[in-house]
Amino acid sequence: MNFTHWVDAINEYVAANASHPIVTVVMWALSVIDGIFPVVPSESVVVALAAIGQPPWWILIPVAAFGAFCGDNLAYWIGRWLGRTKLLTDGERRRKMVTWATRQLRVRGPLVILVARYIPGGRVIVNAMAGATHYSYRVFVPIDVLASILWASYATAIGAGVSSAIGDNHLLAATIGIVGAIIIGAGLDQLIKRLFPSSDKDPEDEEADSADVQ
Repeated sequence: MNFTHWVDAINEYVAANASHPIVTVVMWALSVIDGIFPVVPSESVVVALAAIGQPPWWILIPVAAFGAFCGDNLAYWIGRWLGRTKLLTDGERRRKMVTWATRQLRVRGPLVILVARYIPGGRVIVNAMAGATHYSYRVFVPIDVLASILWASYATAIGAGVSSAIGDNHLLAATIGIVGAIIIGAGLDQLIKRLFPSSDKDPEDEEADSADVQ
């Protein structure tokens, strides 16, 4: 079974067992893992459950948000532990993302923590670099609480909105909601890249600059 089939299997399992309490636990766990392994389909699971209507939104949003918060903090402390080692800076593409994250944290830390989760891989890199650069944890926590709630609400709104527009065809609503979330995410990705362009400077060149991120 390749990775795509594995992701599809997760989504199918969630859709088929949405009313079972274990699915809520699975959603929380996927939201946590997504904080350090961004290919895990946590957002599509939240969208699908919102489209199906199980669990209700007042359970879905806080559980998904708490999972995202736990995953973000896990990435932060992993970054704090690893520092700027090769695990974070190995490879040209990864180095550019790390450079971008470091510079953006220094210039506009709270805002970039809020929006980074809408960039593929950006959430993990930004949160890990916040830890690696010793970005103030007292600032990081309340901003990340807000970011997690906004993300969970956004994913839930997409699923619920599609479901209300289509009706009782939950499978179709979940499918359209997931596709819509991907399209919106891609659009946000492009918008954020225009608003916060990446830097071509080498990560080592910003070492002194990032020292004031406290």
